Amino acid sequence: MADMQATLSAPESLEDFRLDVRAWLDEAFPSVLAGRAPQAGEAEPDSEAYGRWRTALCEKGWGTPTWPAAYGGGGLTVAQARVLREEMRRLGAWNPIGYSMGVRMLGPTLLEYGTEAQKQAHIPPIARGETRWCQGYSEPGAGSDLASLQTRAEDRGDHFLVNGQKTWTSGANHADWCFCLVRTDPTRKHDGISFLLIDMRSRGVEARPIRLISGRSPFCETFLTDVRVPKENLVGPLNGGWTIGKRLLQYERQRSEDAPPRATEKRPIEEVVVQYLGRDEDGRLADRDLRMRLVRHAMERQAFALTMQRVALEAGAGGPTAATSILKNVSSLLVQERAELLVEALGQQGLGWGGTGFNADELACVREWLSGKANTIFAGSYEIQNNIIAKRILGLPEIASSS
Repeated sequence: MADMQATLSAPESLEDFRLDVRAWLDEAFPSVLAGRAPQAGEAEPDSEAYGRWRTALCEKGWGTPTWPAAYGGGGLTVAQARVLREEMRRLGAWNPIGYSMGVRMLGPTLLEYGTEAQKQAHIPPIARGETRWCQGYSEPGAGSDLASLQTRAEDRGDHFLVNGQKTWTSGANHADWCFCLVRTDPTRKHDGISFLLIDMRSRGVEARPIRLISGRSPFCETFLTDVRVPKENLVGPLNGGWTIGKRLLQYERQRSEDAPPRATEKRPIEEVVVQYLGRDEDGRLADRDLRMRLVRHAMERQAFALTMQRVALEAGAGGPTAATSILKNVSSLLVQERAELLVEALGQQGLGWGGTGFNADELACVREWLSGKANTIFAGSYEIQNNIIAKRILGLPEIASSS
């Protein structure tokens, strides 16, 4: 009898869960959307099917599968979330909100450091895909040395008065809210920074898009002039924002499985290269050097994928670690290398910016190649990540200044 009761009260097995997920997806996911996830930088599809899918996934809580159900998440274990992703990939389905800043960055950070009131106010709208967030970190004079930021937040009793400028603020012109690092103590560097949540509709907030060499404008300059921010929007202790800000960066640097596909990832790279260069009489690429570089790239991508899985398993429920700096650096280089290999294989068709002589995929690859140059800069530059790896992972001593 005891054995029977134990069996009845046992949690659902992963295989039973997989069958439940499969049945739900077969009913909820519109087949017309299969394999049609928006590419990086593209707007969300404007269709009834897309809206229906987005609503269904968010109402189920599976847009944020491992977040607590009390805040609108799915309440799944890491293993269950992986089963969900596997079944979604089987159908060509994707997570419409999975790569948003609210889901990837602020949400997990707020679950760690936010008050209960802050979690109740902000986590459910993120899980429902109702709010867009942007990141107010970098400034014109504070990029890699982020701790030198000068945007001021003055204590005015029941609120802070914020003045300053942020730059490279992704999506600020479309965002509802901004998570922002501000200086609340000008006498201290790292220990004088606080973490604020700023309503982008507040008086005194202005976002101006920055046009890049790729032709896109995903980034903005953001100006804050006498912006009133309620005291309840302070996350963590006053002057304790540096610790929270660094933690958020670890979440940002994680390679998300929900990342939208890039133009250079639309088709297998080998298929594209063969289309433009053809094969020799032995069925191989005639360019031996390019052939070897493609093989090396494929090996590195596979090694990176396995390393991602290992890091995720080792981190477990404890969240990201300093290893995210390794993943960020390697993934940035792989993205750049893939784009360069494709543009090289395209030959003169990889020189287009517009016009009738180039198809949409060729133009998209060229622009992806150009925009990818920023990959080793944003979210912490390649050099900054190497410093973190040296200190936090390898334990190397700091070199004393000669001055």
